[in-house]
Amino acid sequence: MQRTLLRFVQTIWWAFFALSACLLGFASPSGAVEPITVGLSLSLTGATAPAGKQVLTGLEIWRDRVNAQGGLLGRPIALVCYDDQSSPANAPGIYAKLMDVDKVELLIGPDSTNVIAAAMPAIIEHKRMTIGIFGLGVNKTYNYPRYFSINSQGASPRNYSRGLFQLALQQQPKPMRVALVGTDVEFSRNALDGARENAKEFGFEVAYESEPIRSLMPITRASCGQCRRHPPIWFMPPRCRLTPPV
Repeated sequence: MQRTLLRFVQTIWWAFFALSACLLGFASPSGAVEPITVGLSLSLTGATAPAGKQVLTGLEIWRDRVNAQGGLLGRPIALVCYDDQSSPANAPGIYAKLMDVDKVELLIGPDSTNVIAAAMPAIIEHKRMTIGIFGLGVNKTYNYPRYFSINSQGASPRNYSRGLFQLALQQQPKPMRVALVGTDVEFSRNALDGARENAKEFGFEVAYESEPIRSLMPITRASCGQCRRHPPIWFMPPRCRLTPPV
């Protein structure tokens, strides 16, 4: 057992040493050290632009701090970032360009579930690693081992609504009926899948479930039907607006 552990540690050390040597070896003929290029798309315009702009600000702060301290493994960081305009349709072309034209060394992003899901086929085809930002359940379909996620809810879509059901169980009397409403986009579908699983586990009746809404149009009283007569708990993933009163 100890010999196996020692061999594992030695393998990791030599792999890290080889990677460091490769990265440090990227220098131009003039002697200037080539930057480590980090490529991504972010939603800098469109519906999810507020989140995308915050991510870009954070990455720029990280880049500037690392470069001020001498770079990463002796090389400066350079960000190659494109605006996907909050549109999943733009993601495949952007990531193909990052990999085939810009030839970035590291991929991260995109941000938001819908755009990440659209970029995944191109990333998988190129056998590249990426770190998705704010993606909910993106990898449940692909099960791609080189996909990682920055997401406060963790890997399971159930985590997104679990707290709501746990809180409801603590109320007296217990409200055991729930309404599920969402839009027809990847993020909302994944969140609702997790909510259905939680409802079943905790013994809630799904009293009302809307047809997927295909836009961000408000939900009106007329669209609620039977839900208004027996008000249950409401679970609505973000980007689903409710027109009061319900």
